[in-house]
Amino acid sequence: MISELTEITESAEAAPVRGWIFYDADCSSCRAFALRFGNSFGDRGFQFEPLQDEWVQRRLNLTKAQALEEMRVLTSAGQVFGGADAVIFLARQIWWVKPLTWLTRIPLVHAILHRVYRWVAARRSCALKTAAAPLPFISRTRWFALASFPLSAL
Repeated sequence: MISELTEITESAEAAPVRGWIFYDADCSSCRAFALRFGNSFGDRGFQFEPLQDEWVQRRLNLTKAQALEEMRVLTSAGQVFGGADAVIFLARQIWWVKPLTWLTRIPLVHAILHRVYRWVAARRSCALKTAAAPLPFISRTRWFALASFPLSAL
């Protein structure tokens, strides 16, 4: 009896690299974000990389302290977005979120989004270790950032 084994392999076409999303690898919230959205943005050509990598700090021309202030996005064309602008840029890459980004063209909405981003970034779990405010107060108010996101989306 002659058996023939035929193997069909499909080469998975990798999306061309459109950019990198830099996050704080020491922050559990940031790591969770990278894990949760890694595949979604990977399919769109974006790779997650830690801000702690030396090449990232050299490429962005930032000190280690400056690099960890906010998430950043570097496009393959060389554009750099940071903080709320990075979030807006990434939101524009997802078709069903893109219409919401039109609201960010309104100066007041854009300013509020920046303030909300700064507030959340200052209160993320890894930033709590170096915060000057007493930990019990911050611990009791951590939920506020989550509650403010739906309001800022509206």
